[in-house]
Amino acid sequence: MILICGAGAFGTALAVTLAQNGPVTLWARDADHAAEMQATRQNARRLPDIPLPDNVTVITGPLPGGTSPCLLAVPMQTLGAFLSAHHSALAIRPLVACCKGMDLATGLGPTSLIAQACPDATPAILTGPSFARDIALGLPTALTLACADDSTGHSLQRALTTPTLRLYRTTDTIGADLGGALKNVIAIACGAVMGAGLGESARAALMTRGFAEMNRLARALGAEPQTLAGLSGFGDLALTCTSAQSRNYRYGQSIGDGTEFDPSITVEGAATARAVLQRARSLHLDMPITHAVTALVTGELRVTQAMDMLLSRPLKEE
Repeated sequence: MILICGAGAFGTALAVTLAQNGPVTLWARDADHAAEMQATRQNARRLPDIPLPDNVTVITGPLPGGTSPCLLAVPMQTLGAFLSAHHSALAIRPLVACCKGMDLATGLGPTSLIAQACPDATPAILTGPSFARDIALGLPTALTLACADDSTGHSLQRALTTPTLRLYRTTDTIGADLGGALKNVIAIACGAVMGAGLGESARAALMTRGFAEMNRLARALGAEPQTLAGLSGFGDLALTCTSAQSRNYRYGQSIGDGTEFDPSITVEGAATARAVLQRARSLHLDMPITHAVTALVTGELRVTQAMDMLLSRPLKEE
């Protein structure tokens, strides 16, 4: 049995596809939401018009104990508190993070945060280019599964692969953590550029130089370069920076065109940009796009000012 914690769009989509492999328990934080999903057999709030398979059970309240894999589909900035609140039920499971970002309080990525909070658990992360509705509809999707324990990684790869969800395995959890976190920052920048009408060429330049920034921090923190070149880095960057389905991209667009953005929508890249900038400064790394995005989300700069700041930097070799 697979346990999925978090009944947002992504957690629900994973429940739908993994039900092809066997029973799934989907935990929802809100009791009314859980009861509604169990009664209507869909998640009308987050993933409407996608029926829940019969072998998906929606629960709330205390988490069930056990040793079976648990997928953590909760927002990055609440992951630490969630692990602390449910430590006893999670203590000895394989814990697979399904969120992307860097914790603002600690500067840690998902697997490092899991290792700190639940030292007897086995941390892993499922990440890469994907939208919840695509997964739920059974559209072909490929993701990275990173687990430092290769034996557990093999077991998780078999358990979480479905006919339409293909997983590629790595032991580089640092690289997988960072790829998923950093691409959201660059997606905000790309959305802002497009929202402000600065053009496709500017977006392509930001994606390319943003990818260089991603690699700069990843190398400094000990990630393998090939991880960032794979699904969890370049693949996710390409999807998130070019599609309006991306929440981070849409958020950037709203900054660029000056429109309101729904505050109930989780935008991981906004907090992550601030956390990444703090980490980069502590390592004396130059990350100008991350700096510009942080200034945009905190209201310190407008898009045109941010672009002027980037364009006025000293000329150098690529």
